[in-house]
Amino acid sequence: MKARIIFILFAFCFSISIKAQEKWDLRKCVSYAIDNNISVKQTDLQARFSKLNYEQSKLSVFPSLNLSGSAGYRFGRSENPTTGVLEDNNFLSSGFSLQTGTTLFGWFSKKNQIESDRLTVEADQAQIKKVQDDIALNVAVAYLQILLSKEQINLSKIQLQSTNEQFINTRKRVDVGLLPELNAVELEAQLYRDSANLIAAETGVQQLLLQMKAILNLDASVAFDVETPPLERIPIDNLGELQPEAIFSLAVINLPQQKIIDLRLQAAKKEVVAAKGMLYPSIQAFGGLGSNYVNIKIPQYEIGTPKITSAFVTVGSTSYNVMSPSFVQVGEKTIPLGEQLKKNFGQNIGISIGIPLFNSGSAQTRLKQTQLTVKQWELNKEQDNHKLKQDVYKAYHDALSAVQKYNADGKSVSTAKKSFEFAQKRYDQNLLSTFDLINSQNNYLRSKIQALYSQFDYVFKMKLLEFYKGQGIKL
Repeated sequence: MKARIIFILFAFCFSISIKAQEKWDLRKCVSYAIDNNISVKQTDLQARFSKLNYEQSKLSVFPSLNLSGSAGYRFGRSENPTTGVLEDNNFLSSGFSLQTGTTLFGWFSKKNQIESDRLTVEADQAQIKKVQDDIALNVAVAYLQILLSKEQINLSKIQLQSTNEQFINTRKRVDVGLLPELNAVELEAQLYRDSANLIAAETGVQQLLLQMKAILNLDASVAFDVETPPLERIPIDNLGELQPEAIFSLAVINLPQQKIIDLRLQAAKKEVVAAKGMLYPSIQAFGGLGSNYVNIKIPQYEIGTPKITSAFVTVGSTSYNVMSPSFVQVGEKTIPLGEQLKKNFGQNIGISIGIPLFNSGSAQTRLKQTQLTVKQWELNKEQDNHKLKQDVYKAYHDALSAVQKYNADGKSVSTAKKSFEFAQKRYDQNLLSTFDLINSQNNYLRSKIQALYSQFDYVFKMKLLEFYKGQGIKL
């Protein structure tokens, strides 16, 4: 008897062992998951990469502008920049240039590439919305599973309390000799089974709460629990207003998955046009500015006294000696930086035409690849629409079946309850064995659990239909 009491107390203590903490409703769970789930963050990063690529594409239409400079020191035998003569000399040289270039006409290849990148950004943004919707659905399913498990705990507690009352009453009757000891033993065994069921139900809730933490990206050690509103308070649409063809039409328009496929198909078509433009000649304009400086000493000369050479020039009958000029080096001079840059300053401007003749087939291969990508997305769209319609019709018929099963299970509970009440009265009058009473009680509990499953299954199927409408899940 003492062991039985300890076991029952342990079961009830286990059921209230969770520390007091703030309880999360479905809306808070969904909001937190969308903000913190790793899959959502990864998809957001991909969208950022696509946006950077798009920004880079937009900048590609502007002219390029590059400033370059160089500096170096020459020593040993090299060409004198001022005389062009090879000589042994050491000097410092530097140069500066500013170059620009732009495509004047390229068969709109860049324009279509930019448009393709823009559509890719929109597709990746829609991908974020899809992942968020999937997370919201997963959270809703996990939330419903927790509510179902908590309802099972309530049923297990009621079952345990009922069995305990039956055991106490039977124990009293056994003690006064109205019933055999076997009746009390059988009820005591049932009491232990009911206690074990309660503990298993509590353990199941804890496991489901851990799964919810994983979806929310919460640390496993954080205290966490959810609110348990009555199932009737969860908003659901009327099944009569959720006809499958109407839902499918809304899904095609509103679901992110459909938008993603359409946008990627459009982006692929723009890629084809951009790839075609690479097969034709393009016209570019270019221009540049440049100058240089050399830190070298230039010899300075003055005219000296002319020298008489041995050559003669005869004019008439008179011969004259040829005089040779002479130059005397009087020093060396370095031309200043500013003067050299100004003197050596040069400009260039021009137009070039690029004609792709043969580049290892890269342009043709890229065109064929983009065309195949378009075909692939067209097939994906056709397949996805077909699967979506199948899923919508299946969800509708599943919901219809769930409604019918829920109604049938509700009637089954009523019947099982009446049967148990009759069995209880017969047992009290010693007209029914303990085994039959326990069997009737278990049948009643199983019918309530099955009805509970049916009710939650019905709510889930209705939420799935709401999801396919693409207008969010009612929280």
